[in-house]
Amino acid sequence: MEADWEVEVGGGAPVIEALWPGFVDLRRSPERLAEIAEAAAFPPLARLLLALNSAESPVWTAKCDVWKPELSAADFAITNGPETPSRAPTALACYIDLLPRAGLLFAQWQQAESFCRAWVAGLEPVPMPDSRVELIVRQAVAGDANGFGVTAYLSGMGQDLSAASQALAAALDAFVESIPQGMPPVTAASKLQ
Repeated sequence: MEADWEVEVGGGAPVIEALWPGFVDLRRSPERLAEIAEAAAFPPLARLLLALNSAESPVWTAKCDVWKPELSAADFAITNGPETPSRAPTALACYIDLLPRAGLLFAQWQQAESFCRAWVAGLEPVPMPDSRVELIVRQAVAGDANGFGVTAYLSGMGQDLSAASQALAAALDAFVESIPQGMPPVTAASKLQ
């Protein structure tokens, strides 16, 4: 599995709005999962949302979506190889906004960065060539609180929608299995890259 992280703050970068008007708090009411249309349409996402919002998870979710992205020629070459004539591959992707269970938001972007580094380290040895995870540290707002959160982008690719769905489902399962337990401490060595 290809896994990476980055920091996108300021300069017009997206901001995570944690307590938006349609927010469903799965931490307090997991039975409301059926109200999230994306989870109802893609059961592997439902399993992921329940795991990420469980009492054992160090994070909670604020928003998610599933969509079929367009693929570039480079994506096509990765799936088929440069010499393999075949039909264009298909991808399925999702995003999930994540915030720390302790403190509602990360107080400093370095805390979110350390958390992303730990999560990516747990994902890198997973052998899933048709899957990708990207964690992006962003500014976040939760009511009157300002801080930072993480948007996780996960994708799976295959020769058809069924194969892409299977690849994304496997990526979601691997993502759950690699959740860092606890929050890493912020160190002086943390820096924006």
